[in-house]
Amino acid sequence: MTTEELVNQIQLKKSFLCIGLDTDLDKIPPHLLEGEDPIFEFNKAIIDATQHLCVAYKLNIAFYEAYGLKGWQALEKTMQYLNSNFPEIFTIADAKRGDIGNTSTRYARAFFEELDFDSITVAPYMGRDSIEPFLAFESRHTILLALTSNPGAFDFQTKQAEGRELYKSVLEISQTYKNAHNLMYVVGATKAEYLKEIRELVPDSFLLVPGVGAQGGSLDEVCRYGLNKNIGLLVNSSRGIIYASNGVDFASAAAEKAAELQGQMALQF
Repeated sequence: MTTEELVNQIQLKKSFLCIGLDTDLDKIPPHLLEGEDPIFEFNKAIIDATQHLCVAYKLNIAFYEAYGLKGWQALEKTMQYLNSNFPEIFTIADAKRGDIGNTSTRYARAFFEELDFDSITVAPYMGRDSIEPFLAFESRHTILLALTSNPGAFDFQTKQAEGRELYKSVLEISQTYKNAHNLMYVVGATKAEYLKEIRELVPDSFLLVPGVGAQGGSLDEVCRYGLNKNIGLLVNSSRGIIYASNGVDFASAAAEKAAELQGQMALQF
């Protein structure tokens, strides 16, 4: 999916909502556990109930890896279902990969070619040659971790390096990489006060913003400081939507929570 196609979907749906499919067998409704593939069945029900309210789904790969082969099969089935039925929806592999060049190329092929994701999250710590292999794939997006929502972000990301915070160096230097037009950045909703300066460094880039909802981030603050002329935001909510209910009404409850956020987002148009 190109950036232009994503922007069109945002305008059409009046939404920049991303729903995180962080599917945990310990949290999904018990009646689903009786099925052959409870992870996929849960995902399918959530997708069917919410696809008209969001523009993206983010699949946290750890929640699938944790279940071994069955988890990977559920991941593959989920992606096949999304791409076959809702190709207009942007898909994110929240994998946080990044390694030396030829290894990054293999990661990119796995998620872009085999699983057919539109984008992948990448850790920038190893620098240019660990990131450019992902950027080599046209019409796919690389989402760099810049300023994350977890408390440990302050251990390194905001430390001074050569007179400026490390996350600012990530933003600035990455813009010099080949095919940098395919870059997006992770900025946590719990760090909304930093968005004004971030927008000065990357005014036109899309930002993936986790942390709204269960983690306590404010959608109003994210919009106040993070919106640009093309909206430029994908605001993610995971637990607050997909686990809105643990009963047979789980999908409709998820849709209600998603509709609440989408309704707030529609006010920005």
